[in-house]
Amino acid sequence: MTKRLEELPAGYVSGTTKLEVGHEEALKLLLAVEASTQFEPNIREELPAIISHWLQNTDEPPILLDAEYTSKWINVLRMHCQMRSHNPASGPVKVYKHKKPVRVDFSALPFPPQEKSKFTFIDLFAGIGGFRIALEELGGKCLFSSEWDRHAKETYYQNYGEVPFGDITKFAKTSRKVGSGPEKIPTHDILCGGFPCQPFSQAGKQLGFEDARGTLFFDILTIAKAHRPKVLFLENVKRLKGHDKGRTFTVICNSLHEVGYKVYAKVVKAYDHGVPQNRERIFIVAFADALDFKFPVQSRHSLYKNVGEVLEKKPDDRYTISDKMWAGHQRRLKEHRNKGNGFGYSLFDVNDEYVNTISARYWKDGSEILIKQKNKNPRILTPRECARIQGYPERFLVHDSKRHSYQQFGNSVAVPVISAIADRIIEALKKNKKADYLLDPYESVIL
Repeated sequence: MTKRLEELPAGYVSGTTKLEVGHEEALKLLLAVEASTQFEPNIREELPAIISHWLQNTDEPPILLDAEYTSKWINVLRMHCQMRSHNPASGPVKVYKHKKPVRVDFSALPFPPQEKSKFTFIDLFAGIGGFRIALEELGGKCLFSSEWDRHAKETYYQNYGEVPFGDITKFAKTSRKVGSGPEKIPTHDILCGGFPCQPFSQAGKQLGFEDARGTLFFDILTIAKAHRPKVLFLENVKRLKGHDKGRTFTVICNSLHEVGYKVYAKVVKAYDHGVPQNRERIFIVAFADALDFKFPVQSRHSLYKNVGEVLEKKPDDRYTISDKMWAGHQRRLKEHRNKGNGFGYSLFDVNDEYVNTISARYWKDGSEILIKQKNKNPRILTPRECARIQGYPERFLVHDSKRHSYQQFGNSVAVPVISAIADRIIEALKKNKKADYLLDPYESVIL
């Protein structure tokens, strides 16, 4: 798949031979060209994100930069392509009267960008792109992505050819010095975000909005007020609904209501949408117009029937846990049982319908999901198996580091769940049926 670059001058002759450059080659070239340019520190830091985003959306000026960079970068790429294809024996490089168009080739990517889109979206707290895969498969075009973790950014670029921007708070807070602010984010139809769950997680401190990370939800509100996207599509841990006796969730719903959004929310199981994992997450779908919306119905076994269908036939022995670790798991399980609590390891086999929820700490000892083996100690899941229980396609490229791949899948959304809900969102927008069956059309619908 290729992407046409803009800036074809008047008088361009149709049929002129096209110039083409790979997306990675184009990114490296433009980074080299701008290596000596004096930028503000935040621009310099974000330059890989700025250029890689621009290569996928050349209809607009580069994010955080002026429109003059569009002409500059197109000319650089054009000259690079002409120089690369030039035969020195034929004399100097020809200067064409009609400038040739340049195309950036994304075909080497597992998930190339959409050329023609049905809707647009942004991917906040993007992780490794679970939202992006689902929405692009439904015809959406991603205009902006943001993720602070360096290793997750590496996986994101490897699969989508786009480097996410870093700290989203720099865009949610206007600053003259750095020239950022919510208006720098492209206007979009759907705002997606699995905003950080640590403040609301049962495993965390349970401080909610008292934890600084909890305020990231309010950065989402700032962006929503600036652009008023048609839909906010948010995800968090199940415990968010009952945190602080429900007050945290009430603040979230009321805040969305105050900025003019109608809220629907439901705890959804990944197992109910085709993957063998008992993962429960709360999803919040908020519409700028009070539209009628219904969450998707169950579609169990639509992808995998049981745990055995996600397992590799001949996993490497390095995934088998050591005698020392296995003894430790058994000892701790016995100690917890003597204390009357339910902590400990969990064993699964090929016939089980699903495994436990995979967490970001899975890389440490794999205790929440151990796979039985005949005449061997149990083993942990491989990174590819983790991808499957989260519903990622086989062509998805996992991180080279086992530790980081486990963390990334543990922090990710289950792709089939996102696909099912997004499909209903698009259906609701298309039907445009008003939620007039309620006395208050903006009343929150919590299932």
